[in-house]
Amino acid sequence: MTGKQYDESSFRVLKGLEPVRERPGMYTRTDSPAHIIQEVIDNAADEALGGFAKKIQVCLHIDGSVSVSDDGRGIPVGLHPQEGVPVVVLAFTRLHAGGKFDKREGNSAYAFSGGLHGVGVSVTNALSTRVEVEVKRDGKIHRIDFSEGGEHIGPLRIEGDCGRQTGTRVRMWPDPKYFESPRTPIAELERLLRSKAVLLPGVAVRLDIEQANGPLLTKAWSYPDGLSGYLKEIAGDIEPVAPLFTGERYAGSEDPSFARGEGAAWAIGWFENSVPSESYVNLIPTVAGGTHESGLRAGVFEAMKTFIEHHALLPRGVKLQQEDVCGRMSFVLSARLLDPQFQGQVKEKLNSREAVKLVSGQLRDPFEIWLNNHVEAGRAIAELSIRQAMARQKSAQKVEKKKTSGVAVLPGKLSDCESEDLADNELFLVEGDSAGGSAKMARNKETQAILPLRGKVQNAWEVDPDRLLANNEIHDIAVALGVDAHVAGGKADLSGLRYGKVIIMSDADVDGAHIQTLLLTLFFKHFPALIEHGHIHVAQPPLYRIDVPAQGKKRPARRLYALDDGELAAMRDRLEKEGFKPDAIEIGRFKGLGEMNPDQLRETTMDPATRRVLAVKVRSGALEETLKMFSLLMGKGEASGRRAWMEEKGDSVEADV
Repeated sequence: MTGKQYDESSFRVLKGLEPVRERPGMYTRTDSPAHIIQEVIDNAADEALGGFAKKIQVCLHIDGSVSVSDDGRGIPVGLHPQEGVPVVVLAFTRLHAGGKFDKREGNSAYAFSGGLHGVGVSVTNALSTRVEVEVKRDGKIHRIDFSEGGEHIGPLRIEGDCGRQTGTRVRMWPDPKYFESPRTPIAELERLLRSKAVLLPGVAVRLDIEQANGPLLTKAWSYPDGLSGYLKEIAGDIEPVAPLFTGERYAGSEDPSFARGEGAAWAIGWFENSVPSESYVNLIPTVAGGTHESGLRAGVFEAMKTFIEHHALLPRGVKLQQEDVCGRMSFVLSARLLDPQFQGQVKEKLNSREAVKLVSGQLRDPFEIWLNNHVEAGRAIAELSIRQAMARQKSAQKVEKKKTSGVAVLPGKLSDCESEDLADNELFLVEGDSAGGSAKMARNKETQAILPLRGKVQNAWEVDPDRLLANNEIHDIAVALGVDAHVAGGKADLSGLRYGKVIIMSDADVDGAHIQTLLLTLFFKHFPALIEHGHIHVAQPPLYRIDVPAQGKKRPARRLYALDDGELAAMRDRLEKEGFKPDAIEIGRFKGLGEMNPDQLRETTMDPATRRVLAVKVRSGALEETLKMFSLLMGKGEASGRRAWMEEKGDSVEADV
């Protein structure tokens, strides 16, 4: 065997900001510098959210640099008591350092902030050729410069007096080699700044753009009506069917479930035509939604359902679902969470499970009271929702007629769902009868079906399509789906498809990964249209359960879940910074899905509001490469090629042995 030498010298330890420059996509978006600029703006907004800043100003300079200024408290410039380094230097050069970790009362600079990982402006520094920081604090103007991606740190110096003024000004030059386009997307930046103005009453937000030949272009935003004024601007000329429902509600000091100040503000309207919605967590825009949006929809649906039942508005035979009520609903939601958990560093989606209960609980009662005080408005919203439900049921009946015209009999072990709506229906392909039993108890019978698989599915890569259904497991999958096998690029008839999502749910171990691979092989080779149209997904069950004890009256006991060892280490680190001793935290490892009780399985793997699933897609332009890899790994005559590939790539594979 020949190959590269693999010994102690093969290991490389990345230090300082090297990990960011080595793998920028793990820390930020790389399509443009928008997110590394947003990190600096978010820090200024956190100062405003805490009541310490009244102005946020952003300037796009002719040379491609961007500066962000605020009149907050100014980043501390004194020496850190443990590190012996100026705090402003730590903020810009040290990953996982910041004033947002210790959320216990009195110990954190920010009670509510979007910052969670402590890698924000240090990522900005790592991916910039130069960063200049000016801090007005303690009567002095302090200045420090960073260059070469934060590798070179200039001296911290005093450049004058500022009297009683305070604040921070950061100017950055994004390094074009890390971004597909080095230009700052102005439209996206304007949307971000406008949203800050909406969510921060009394704070003046301004954008200046330097012109090569002309005066400074300036835009400023102010929304005296707050969220409702913003929603009306989004809607434009589209009139709502009822007056907007606006309000806010936050937990008090006596709340047993949530910390003081946690809650939400909202503006909600119902429209005949589609109007976009927007949501935020601690001022961070969550463009991909998340659990706070799920909580809003749940609270609205429960209150609306109670109103409709109380006034006997629902016609006989019509069954109301959440999507019927929320399908024509648009909203602007601003949630505040003490310890938000986002999906990824770019924070586009909120994952905090407690946000569902928080937002739904804070919104439901006020909305129910509002409906009963505005009965005509409530009736108008109810009428729109009922029309949606009737249209959905009529559409489902058409699908049913098509389905019953066939002769196929559904598999006996399939626990089917009640709904006929393709958009909502989900089929879980579950490894083993034990996990299948838990999944049946954990599911939502209305929209979720369970098909337990006994043993491993046949490797279908080289199976002739005419012999495919001879395998019982594959036969049951095909019949349950209502789709015949087909070839890539050919005509695929998906009119009989019974589920909008097919979710592969297997254990988080080697056997589970093998079952996933066999099922993905089946779909890629014999049902490619399902992958092409985004119907195939893979569930991400957690490997670890973390039981966190209560922390005083304001923080009840919590149960967290970690996907893998890396996420477990990150959670341990965060809990330690929150003040928990390692021996106070109980960690359990799941051996498989069957070991989870139904509540745990529902919360971590099945509930759309709190689960994690990955959509299966073929990368753009990579079809030929994917075909070759499947042939290499799954082909019967490729044993020697597989061995050579494993010898070359084996050291890069993560395995749970």
